Amino acid sequence: MTTPDPGGLAQTPAPLASFRRCNIFDAQLRAAPAHDGDGHVLAVRLVEGRGDPCNFLDYVELPAGTSIGDHRHSDCEVEFYLILAGTGSMRLDEEQFPVRAGDVIRNRPGGLHGLRNTSDDWLRVFVFELATPGAAS
Repeated sequence: MTTPDPGGLAQTPAPLASFRRCNIFDAQLRAAPAHDGDGHVLAVRLVEGRGDPCNFLDYVELPAGTSIGDHRHSDCEVEFYLILAGTGSMRLDEEQFPVRAGDVIRNRPGGLHGLRNTSDDWLRVFVFELATPGAAS
């Protein structure tokens, strides 16, 4: 299970109650800074792991000019960002590159990563993290 990181998305509201189906666009979002990024993003933690390999599922909306600050997770966690709408700039370690709707980004275990909305429109992202005991990059 992920240890909440100060300033991270782990500070989003408690996960939704157990469910078999939910609609992320109906979930109640809360404004919060994300990993000391610029401005406040809107986010909801949909699922928080309880003994299974999925540590969490988050839905995040970044208004124009905001960011999820550069941060790392443990060496036993791999995180994926699925860009649902909008455009932005992603950092993976020393690399920066543009992202757009449809992109899936893998943040390697222990890797430095962050995301910035570089457009005048909303950037919508589905973020999930998996436990990977003994993972190698």
